[in-house]
Amino acid sequence: MSLMPTGLSPDQTPRLHTEPRFVQLAALCWRKGKDGPEVLLVTSSSGRWILPKGWPIEGKSPAQAALTEAWEEGGVRRGKAARKPLGAYMALKRTAQGDDLPCLHRVYAIKVRDLADDFPEAHRRDRVWVSPAQAARMVDEDGLRDILRNF
Repeated sequence: MSLMPTGLSPDQTPRLHTEPRFVQLAALCWRKGKDGPEVLLVTSSSGRWILPKGWPIEGKSPAQAALTEAWEEGGVRRGKAARKPLGAYMALKRTAQGDDLPCLHRVYAIKVRDLADDFPEAHRRDRVWVSPAQAARMVDEDGLRDILRNF
């Protein structure tokens, strides 16, 4: 397969653009706390602290899909999702078959307006509200740490 230029840079130099093969949408859920912003972390199936995230959903915008993940994995009943991502980071995604695939994670900020105790994955996940700096210390992915530190 050859890559063909799909666009021009501002100086009209041909550039190659490719979309990563695997893309997930992550929800950086936040609220105003008494000492500043707080972000919601949830546990993964292996017990690591992560942002709610998942695959694109047909018929939904990326921001809407991130909001769906925030509900399913974190119990965010109502929230306002930013239309554009805050940033993105690369990380390995382990498949059900045990393969590690490079995956781009686009992170959407979601201002939480209402949180439920009963949500689809409540029995599988723990969740915690922490400062962005504390969240950066708790997650494993370097790129996500940078996004949290800059939030």
